[in-house]
This record gives sequence, C-alpha cells and structure tokens, in this order.
Amino acid sequence: MRILIIFLCVFITHCENAMAPSKLPFLYTTNGDDFVVIAHRGASAYAPENTHSAFKLALNMQAEMIELDLLLSKDGVPVVIHEDNLERTTGIVGLVSNYTLDELRNFDTGSWFGEEFIQEPFPTLEEVLAYSKGKIAVNIEIKHESVTDSLEGGIVEKALELVKNVEMEDEVIFSSFDYRVMDHLNRLAPDISKALLYEEIQSNGLSPSQLVDLYKVDAFNCSYKELSQAWIDELNENKIPFFVYTINDEQLMEKVIHSGAKGIFTDKPDMLIKVVENL
Repeated sequence: MRILIIFLCVFITHCENAMAPSKLPFLYTTNGDDFVVIAHRGASAYAPENTHSAFKLALNMQAEMIELDLLLSKDGVPVVIHEDNLERTTGIVGLVSNYTLDELRNFDTGSWFGEEFIQEPFPTLEEVLAYSKGKIAVNIEIKHESVTDSLEGGIVEKALELVKNVEMEDEVIFSSFDYRVMDHLNRLAPDISKALLYEEIQSNGLSPSQLVDLYKVDAFNCSYKELSQAWIDELNENKIPFFVYTINDEQLMEKVIHSGAKGIFTDKPDMLIKVVENL
C-alpha cells in the first residue's frame, strides 16, 4: 500500500508539472489570433540585423515581438549582436568579448547592409528595452559564447537585472541554445518566461516534451528543418507552445501556422502579418 501511495504521489506531481500552463510574455500589438509574429533580429530583411533601425522598423510594422541576440562586452555589458566575431557586421577583426562598450560604440554596425545605415550605433540591451517597454514584447536570446557555469555576475544575471530595472518581467521571454541558461533562470527567476532552443547534442535523445519538462520552460523553439510531424503531434498533444525559425517564404509560413505553431521568427514581419491576416 505504501509503495502504491508513493507511486501515485510521484505520478500526480509529474502530471501537475506537465499540465502547468505556460507563461508567455504580454503582447501589446496582438490581434487576438493566438499567434505571434516575431521579428528575427528586428525587421532584418530591410535594415541591418540586431540594430536600433531594425527593431524600430519592426515596431512600425506592428510586429508582435522582436528577437535579439545577447553577448557580453569585455567590461561585462550586455550588448546586442549575433556573433562574438565582429567582422561580418562591423568589418572589425576580433571578438566582442575583447572590447569594452566604449570601444564597441566606435564601430559601425550598419554600412555593411547599405549606405543609408552608415554609422549605425552598437546597441545595448538596456537601450533596446528602454524603447520597447510598453510597446512590444522582446525575445532575448543569450548566446553561448558568454555563458559560463557560474551563476553570479554572469550574462543571465546581468540581463535579468536590466529587465527588472525597467519592470519588463512580463514583457520578455529568454531563450538559448545553451541549456545552462535555463538552469540559471530557474534558480534566479523561476517565474520569468523562457524557451528552450533545441540543440541536439545537449538534448541526449530526449523528445521536445521531455526537454520542456526537464528544464521547466514555457515553450520550445526549433528550426523549420527540424520540425517533424512526430514533434508537431507531440507538442500539440501536450499543449506546449512552439515557435519556429527562420521563415521568409509565404507558403512555408502557411504550412507552419497550420501545424499549430504558436509563432514564427521571420526577417520579414510585414509579410508574415499579411499571411496571418489572409488565412
């Protein structure tokens, strides 16, 4: 009898965890269709990725969320850029982590994209949050290059501090391919919204629902190339919100929307908005 009671307690606890409702960020520009238009690195088809120009353009296009990438400068400031290697978007040879914020501010992040973006400034998370607050939700992807095993003083703690300073806890969702970020978030801010970006090696053969349960996250993110029918069925059956990246083709957008995805990351939020409206 005692063994049965223990088994039932474990089973009930597991079921409660599995059925716990997901906590996703508040959307200011939602049209009530229960689907999220996410501007990947801003409206990055029309402006240089991860810049103020791209994020503000996404705002003007009425995207429902912007996605940005986060790394730490040499002096420990959360800055917005996709790769630690600066060369592709600034022309500077070197790593973000080798330069202070003051030094990074001297680099041009826009001329590689077009002459009209010459002298585009190097953005910080603090700056983006300042004009996003009360207007648009923000997906903060923490890049693995700045993640360490240490909890204190790391990129997760610094990013959380900035979010809390502007009282945007309900307007952001954190994501990462580095699963240590989820562990850090669960210890530092267990109620903050978070999504696991699928990474095969760290997943150790676990299915999406198993990963969501293990890391106590609110959503599952993956590439459309990884999204199999088996995954779609499992995610929908378990009522797990899933977000798919990065789609800039109308037909593929329609297909993924019909699969039950909660949202799509796109470089063309204006295109995705039209697709959603015409379904």
